[in-house]
Amino acid sequence: MASTRTNLARQEIEIVAPARKNGRQGAEKAVFFPRVISPKGEVFKQSWFMMNQNIEIHVPDIGSFRDVPVIEVLVKPGDVISAEDALVTLESDKATMDVPSPFGGRIVEVCVAVGDRLSAGALLARMERTETVESRGTESAKSATLAPEPPASVPPPASLPPVPSSGLLFPAADKTAPTAYASPSVRQFARELGVDLLLVTPTRPNGRILKEDVSAYAKRAIQTGAPQTASSPVSSVPPGFNLPPWPQIDFSKIGPIEVQPLSRIKKISGKNLARNWMMIPSVTYCEEADVTGLEAFRQKLNNEKSEQPLKITLLAFIIKACEIALRKFPEFNSSLDDENLVLKKYVNIAFAADTPYGLVVPVIKNVDEKAVGDIAAETAALSKKARAGKLTPDEMSDACFTVSSLGGIGATHFSPIINAPEVAILGVGRTAMKPVWNGSEFVPRLILPLSLSADHRVIDGALGARFSVFLAQLLADMRRALI
Repeated sequence: MASTRTNLARQEIEIVAPARKNGRQGAEKAVFFPRVISPKGEVFKQSWFMMNQNIEIHVPDIGSFRDVPVIEVLVKPGDVISAEDALVTLESDKATMDVPSPFGGRIVEVCVAVGDRLSAGALLARMERTETVESRGTESAKSATLAPEPPASVPPPASLPPVPSSGLLFPAADKTAPTAYASPSVRQFARELGVDLLLVTPTRPNGRILKEDVSAYAKRAIQTGAPQTASSPVSSVPPGFNLPPWPQIDFSKIGPIEVQPLSRIKKISGKNLARNWMMIPSVTYCEEADVTGLEAFRQKLNNEKSEQPLKITLLAFIIKACEIALRKFPEFNSSLDDENLVLKKYVNIAFAADTPYGLVVPVIKNVDEKAVGDIAAETAALSKKARAGKLTPDEMSDACFTVSSLGGIGATHFSPIINAPEVAILGVGRTAMKPVWNGSEFVPRLILPLSLSADHRVIDGALGARFSVFLAQLLADMRRALI
């Protein structure tokens, strides 16, 4: 159920060219301005500095992200770049981040490579600055009389490569080929289609690739090597699955239609959901918890604190019960790392929140250190920020386990999709009064349906059932948490 929406103000620096609008909303794709440091280690704070100074560019403050892998290096020594041209692309499990240059200049040295893991403050590149920039809020000074040569156009391939028998729609290009020049949005678009930019013929005179160039290449490749028409979109299925193409139907020929674009959150989360659904062997365990006593206790607490606006919700008790269950069954608080299982000693639990923008998943950190009242207050605060679209990346990252509750809408059992790299997720339905046999008669009891989806590579059937039963027992009588 992974989806994100960020409202992330760009990191401020003392030198900008020119002044930029502060604040940007987006999802997954966050943009940061790096710090600018001289070779002597001094952070520039002057209103201007002279031309042709060699400076260092470092990774800015990126919240709680640590050891984020570099998935793309977009410049090389000798490149002449403009302000806001991306230097590298970082990708965590929750977001993809372009780190742009805050000004124009010539790259002297690139200090990172694909696969490196970076944190805030890591050295990215050294640059010879080739233009004068005035202080924030003023017009930028005229650029120095440097006439950078435009990057050479990427030579077109002799012919479109055939689709190989492996099922890969777009084969990888020769990595010794020149660098493809494209903006971060175009690179993201190409990655979504599975297109190698080194195979795309640019149409701009300076050799920069546009989205139209990527689309044209994809259509030609499909027409040449796959059983689709030139107008057919490229499937978003990960390569190697060898699935049949998505059916292409003109619904307007059948009857009246209305086309509505997907929200940005749904576009991004959809790809993650499809990946998780196809790559994780998930099993869902259904259980029911008798929460008659817990609900009576919750209402009693809220009545005692009627003068306080904050109410303790059933979700807060469920999250606390999950934390206790995660510590009893540590396999559920883990992640797969190749052939190893990483057991986490901290407990961060995410919960799905329905917003006008789509589904987002805020994270409550260190649940094992918080009481039920604290959890209730934090879920209320995070839900409010989510509905306003103001969650930060840090508030949506580093979850160990997720709770998806449909109880406020109405549902019984369902099969929630695991949010990689987590190995389990709990679906919560709507409580209902049901007759329960107590050994001598049927009595009315408030029943809460639970649906636990678990990664079968880590959690076998017996362990999944034990976790579900233990969680139901906790919710039936929270005094078990004291044992």
